[in-house]
Amino acid sequence: MSRQIVHISLTAKDTPARLSEQPPVFFEASRPDTPTITIDPRKRFQKMEGFGGAFTEAAAVTWQKLPAEKQAEVMRAYFDPENGLGYSMGRTHINSCDFALGNYAHDAVDGDFALQHFSLARDRAAIVPMLKEALRLSGGLKLFASPWSPPAWMKTNKQMNGGGRLLPECRDVWARYYCRYIREYEKEGIPFWGLTVQNEPEASQSWDSCLYSAEEERDFVRDYLGPTLRKEGLDHLKLMIWDHNRDGIYERARVVYDDPQAAQYVWGAAFHWYMGDHFDNLTALHEAFPDKRLLFSEGCQEGGPHTGEWTVGERYGRSLINDLNRWTVAWVDWNLMLDASGGPNHVGNYCSAPILVDTQAGLPLYQSSFYYLGHFSRYIRPGAERILHAGTTDALETTAFLNPDGVIAVVVMNRTEQAVPFTLRYHDRAARTISPPHSIMTLRFANFSG
Repeated sequence: MSRQIVHISLTAKDTPARLSEQPPVFFEASRPDTPTITIDPRKRFQKMEGFGGAFTEAAAVTWQKLPAEKQAEVMRAYFDPENGLGYSMGRTHINSCDFALGNYAHDAVDGDFALQHFSLARDRAAIVPMLKEALRLSGGLKLFASPWSPPAWMKTNKQMNGGGRLLPECRDVWARYYCRYIREYEKEGIPFWGLTVQNEPEASQSWDSCLYSAEEERDFVRDYLGPTLRKEGLDHLKLMIWDHNRDGIYERARVVYDDPQAAQYVWGAAFHWYMGDHFDNLTALHEAFPDKRLLFSEGCQEGGPHTGEWTVGERYGRSLINDLNRWTVAWVDWNLMLDASGGPNHVGNYCSAPILVDTQAGLPLYQSSFYYLGHFSRYIRPGAERILHAGTTDALETTAFLNPDGVIAVVVMNRTEQAVPFTLRYHDRAARTISPPHSIMTLRFANFSG
């Protein structure tokens, strides 16, 4: 057998390497003498839907503040499947969220149960143009939408902020509201792939929020949203419950999945990362309900922009590896870009993003998280299947996928202060390389029989 080439892309702290191609290594018939990562593509697990980020009003407005050539640059950086990160998914918000310029609803007219005043006018100013450019560059995105709050008139507290609940008499009109939103976007030439029922349904926030118990979410899906989507011919949309942190995902999802009438409408559960790790809750939910999917729908570094901080990228890498190794089929970041303050945000909940924008200078600032995300999204393509990997060192964190084109992608992250030599073991062949300190690398090679 001729020597098999292994291509390597590297991002490493305190070096110029940023998704940079390195000299290749080769598989050889030799015995490993360093820590080993063994790959076995015969053992396959979940199939990937893709990776992406969120089209918030804040992201879209920030994008529009860039000069035209820089607008084009950052969109290519995210969505070009050849030279960018190759994002294939996206999320946006129904009505406003905290990363909007203020509270707004697509129909804010009190008592408009017929939705006669429904309008996407607010979204057409910034979100719609950004979505259209992403669709053009990517060749198509799997988009899903999430509400942070119904219009104030549909809620018990009569405001979009501060929690509150959906009024019982508004459950029908709220279900029709999702459908109207999807149809209006279709008129703009923007199709949707999925929906979540409610963003963070256990959080009463100072910004746009709405509370549901597990039973309330189950009943709304079973009796209103699911049947309405079906009646409107939109039951092809992937409907996701929870859309909150990993800590509560099993108990929340179990309540819905244990009800066959509700579960029939639900594709899976979406989750965030903000309250501890709890990675094993994902495995527990998959094992209990293997026909339901898991999708990471939001994560960001909280508490300001964190410009230039390497640990932010490592947080992304750790979550990505652990989520993917526990049956997650898609991983969607929060804001695609924000300004240098970590906003705009109408309640001051400033956060980081993979691209921060110096709006005064008109310059995008690419953060460590951008490159860490790219080690997954660029090389693990939609339809890729996770394959078995096993390692002999705790210093390296790993996941591995077999792409539809037959290329295996192995992501290896090193969060330690030391360089770690290792051997990639595949069938009876071994390829040696070194993982630099505080680095992430993606090794790619063609699958072959051994």
